[in-house]
Amino acid sequence: MDVQEPLEQSESEPQESMTPQSIEASQAPMADSARQEETAQETESSQLVEEEATMELSTDESESEIAPTPRLEVDSAARSEAPTQTSTEPAWFVIHCYSGYENKVRHNLEQRIETMGMKDKIFDVVIPTQDEIEVRDGKRRTVERHIFPGYVLVNLILSEESWYVVRNTPGVTGFVGMGNQPTPLRPEEVSQIVKRMEAEAPTVKVSFKVGERVRIIDGPFNDFRGTVSEIDMERTKVRVMVSFFGRETPVELDFLQVEKS
Repeated sequence: MDVQEPLEQSESEPQESMTPQSIEASQAPMADSARQEETAQETESSQLVEEEATMELSTDESESEIAPTPRLEVDSAARSEAPTQTSTEPAWFVIHCYSGYENKVRHNLEQRIETMGMKDKIFDVVIPTQDEIEVRDGKRRTVERHIFPGYVLVNLILSEESWYVVRNTPGVTGFVGMGNQPTPLRPEEVSQIVKRMEAEAPTVKVSFKVGERVRIIDGPFNDFRGTVSEIDMERTKVRVMVSFFGRETPVELDFLQVEKS
């Protein structure tokens, strides 16, 4: 039986038991290490974000310093044709274009002023027009008529740059002036044009002239023919010489009562 004694003694030795407290105690160092590593990663990430933001800001500042506002450059060939005398005060100038293309030229020029940054040099583009009553086929109608067909007015400070922008606008054939030197309008000329444009009562346009033959189409002298002797634009009346029994008799009629024969 001596063989069994060691076995009994070994079974009787106390064994160390694993309690919840001992498990937590053993895991605590690992948790602290994980938290420290996570904190370090967050700190490093925030530093990288700050560095990237600083680099972007410095890049934007450097780009803004390096890229100045583009300036219009006039090439040497165009400079040779540019006016020799410039001005520092705005004035009205007249440009010539193809008749019937006035509106297109104004649109093109306004676009160039916008895209080429010339609002501080070129201020306004105007097509002088006025309302007009047109009599045709015995009917009146109000139409807008160009006062100066084939011409457009531009208010600008004359310089090489402003001249270049206007002169090279599609449809523009040149400035009105002596040689290469544009001639500004006098103040009294501008006032007359503005007065015509702002006139409240429209003018009347007729298809006949003094000395021309017309036919009466309304009234007691309907279908008579005669010669125009006088035209009263303010009263919209016309005096026609009509032949009665071989004798010329003046007859006053409204514009609507006659038509060109």
